[in-house]
Amino acid sequence: MTLDPIFTERCIEALLFAAAEPLSVQDLAKRLPDGADIRQGIADLRRTWAGRGIELVEVAGRWRFQTAADMAFLMTEEREEPRRLSKAAQETLAIVAYHQPVTRAEIEAVRGVQASRGTLDVLLELGLIRMRGRRRTPGRPVTFGTTDAFLEHYGLANLGDLPGVAEMKAAGLLDLNLPPGFSVPDPLAMRDDEGEDLLDEGETPEFAQDFLGELEGGDKA
Repeated sequence: MTLDPIFTERCIEALLFAAAEPLSVQDLAKRLPDGADIRQGIADLRRTWAGRGIELVEVAGRWRFQTAADMAFLMTEEREEPRRLSKAAQETLAIVAYHQPVTRAEIEAVRGVQASRGTLDVLLELGLIRMRGRRRTPGRPVTFGTTDAFLEHYGLANLGDLPGVAEMKAAGLLDLNLPPGFSVPDPLAMRDDEGEDLLDEGETPEFAQDFLGELEGGDKA
């Protein structure tokens, strides 16, 4: 017995709409009553949906409904994916925040490992840190500090709002068995022991050489 073509078409339509993945002719045959002309039903269904916002297409020998190709622009959403900082970048950023103005050598001394090119590059690219100037010491090393974007990102009114020892302990960021005399640096305190010469606006190419060289054994951002 041959089923009514319209009924067959409706059955295929219902199955394809409800399916979580494309269905083959064999998949459809298992569901439809005997006598259903599935291939003809698919052909009829394609004609029914031709030119609509949804179309019936064959994918790898299976059939599915999908958005018409010329309607794809409606489904496109542009958004910025937040860039996650590596552990090395987070540690470096924390050191800059609490010890600024700080040189790369000082960052390495605190972390105990070399500060890689990538780590500083990422923080500079994201605008979380900036080059401030040169330390008045031999070699004239570049100093780094945080930016307004850093404060905005972490919801801080100013550097004085950075968490202190008690807050960091409560958050589990510091071991409770701290060495005697341990203290969190005050980023607002002036460092007048050595001082620094601030950069003129736009004066950056000269200082880039301080951190753009590849360092073997350094960590990666």
